[in-house]
Amino acid sequence: MSRVLVVDDEPQIVRALAINLRARGYEVSTAGDGGEALLVAASHPPDVVILDLGLPDLDGVDVIAGIRGWSSVPILVLSGRSDSVDKVDALDAGADDYVTKPFGMDELMARLRSLLRRTTPAESQPVVEFGDVRVDLAATRVSVGGTEVRLTPTEWHLLEVLVRHPGKLLSHRQLLAEVWGPGYETAQGNLRLYVAQLRRKLEPDPSRPRFLRTEPGMGYRFQP
Repeated sequence: MSRVLVVDDEPQIVRALAINLRARGYEVSTAGDGGEALLVAASHPPDVVILDLGLPDLDGVDVIAGIRGWSSVPILVLSGRSDSVDKVDALDAGADDYVTKPFGMDELMARLRSLLRRTTPAESQPVVEFGDVRVDLAATRVSVGGTEVRLTPTEWHLLEVLVRHPGKLLSHRQLLAEVWGPGYETAQGNLRLYVAQLRRKLEPDPSRPRFLRTEPGMGYRFQP
């Protein structure tokens, strides 16, 4: 039974989420503010956190940073803030995904299941497969339909970062810092170019990508 910590200051949302989660077999803990959330997370470590950004005592981004100080538990941000800057701040602080209020319960549960599937990280899996693509992380080789595909070092590094975080929404800043390093955090043109190159080499239809997906204004997601 997976443990879910729901953090929100709106009782009706907490109640609805708790009912739906328990009906699906999850164990549920709740918190109404950031301070309580940090205490509950530390005393009863959850398998996943559903976190509202607009809390009465702490900003949700600060709660994310507090949890990330000691845990890599998946964090699904749930918020009424529509500004992409808020979403990117949450992702950069360590959130794994983002759902905007009002939300559909089926969509939220699907995102939750995707995050829980990542409890066995790709770091322990030497080979990642999706569609006709086979990525051998140990041998640094990629093949499509059994035919090896040559990638540049930058293309490989970008693909490696994405496939090691299946289902996770990675912000532009996160990807640029990881692949290109300090000083490139705003070089989004580089990122778009290399994502397009990977899609041409790996996607069945690069104009309608199935696996290397764009989240407009926020970043990219590898969806196996």
